[in-house]
Amino acid sequence: MRTALAIARKELSIYFTTPWAYAVFTAMLGLAAFFFVGGLYEFQHAQEMARQYGWERVPPEFRNLTDGVMVPFFSSVMMITLFVVPFLSMRLFAEEKRNKTFELLMTAPVRPVEIVVGKYLGGLGIITATLGLTLFFPVLLSFLGRSEAGAVLEWGTVLLAYGGLLLWGATCMAIGMFISTLTESQMLAALGTFAVLLTWMRLRGLAQATEEPMRSFISHLSFDAQLQGLLRGVLDVETLVFFASVIFFSLLLSHRSVEAQRWA
Repeated sequence: MRTALAIARKELSIYFTTPWAYAVFTAMLGLAAFFFVGGLYEFQHAQEMARQYGWERVPPEFRNLTDGVMVPFFSSVMMITLFVVPFLSMRLFAEEKRNKTFELLMTAPVRPVEIVVGKYLGGLGIITATLGLTLFFPVLLSFLGRSEAGAVLEWGTVLLAYGGLLLWGATCMAIGMFISTLTESQMLAALGTFAVLLTWMRLRGLAQATEEPMRSFISHLSFDAQLQGLLRGVLDVETLVFFASVIFFSLLLSHRSVEAQRWA
């Protein structure tokens, strides 16, 4: 475990000493701010409509800031993460192969499982930092917002939603790392990861062309369907097991891929 942590620290130092991570941070904050401000404008418009025509004409989710602003914001961050993670995970193994340091890594007295776990922990650290930056928005809303009913935000819902986003980011990183083990091209790894994640997320839409009960089964496997409860503050053990299984299976595939290339 000590070796894996050393590899994780090395990966994090590489991320934070190159401009790429800061470009990703800037893109995440910029896009998140765009959707956050858009959600605030929509919430304000709904409040004005309610004052003029009554709440019967306004969707019920606009009665509070948590449901009216933060829940749509979490869905937007989920989609941004789908675009961001492939560019963070692509370098984990593909860069080693491109720089011809993968062979040195394979001949070092380090087990493949330690390499995989260490690189994954490094990737997990950078995606946690990236998502953590967006906590600025609910904190800002909590300080500047107003509510006659007490707390501006339901922080239980907010924190549970962030737990779901971290779980989503961890899953994306595990899948991206596996795809990165298959190629030395970072761009190919990024595009492959994005294609897999987008297809898996949109399974619910693709399932409409099938008949029951296959339609319900495929829809249930969609990332989008699994995440919706967590993003609304609803804890479901089945969702946790689903994502934990995907992460474990992706790490297992990464280990098998690295081990096979070690003896190739």
